[in-house]
Amino acid sequence: MKKEKITKGKILSGIIVSDAMDKTVVVEVSRFVKAKKYGKYFKIDKRFKVHDPENKHKVGEKVNIRETKPISKDKHFVVVS
Repeated sequence: MKKEKITKGKILSGIIVSDAMDKTVVVEVSRFVKAKKYGKYFKIDKRFKVHDPENKHKVGEKVNIRETKPISKDKHFVVVS
């Protein structure tokens, strides 16, 4: 197993919602945002296509993802753990 290099880029955590593609998983990242006008917090969900070179992660797992250079048109993240 290779050691991961420490590089710049955002690290996000989310839950895998799809693993149907080859070497790609879809991760849903949730975050809370405060509305400027009213001060109420609300949840925002965003889905990212993430590179999983070994196809070892499955639906429902919680994973950390790291931003990287573009791998394809839609993939800009890789699975860290």
